[in-house]
Amino acid sequence: MIICTSDGKSIDTETDLSAAERHILQKLLAWQSLVKTDAEFKKKRANAFAAGWNKSGPVAERPAMKTIIDDMEKNLLSRLNKKAGIRKHTEDD
Repeated sequence: MIICTSDGKSIDTETDLSAAERHILQKLLAWQSLVKTDAEFKKKRANAFAAGWNKSGPVAERPAMKTIIDDMEKNLLSRLNKKAGIRKHTEDD
């Protein structure tokens, strides 16, 4: 799978990430849409790298993976800010 970041970088998960990183990425892609705060996502990120793949132990966050997850965090913040804006607008009405 090719992931294109918001700043135009393309990362091929098959060649640029290890199997353990791809596993972590799958988890974080799911969590990105479920968490309610950026802090919760950061905790999931830290826990995923600490546990590793199949609880094999810590996985190093290499540059390609960091680029992807940093972009995911930007997108998450955008989603959360939009949701907060909608909620605030509704509460103000």
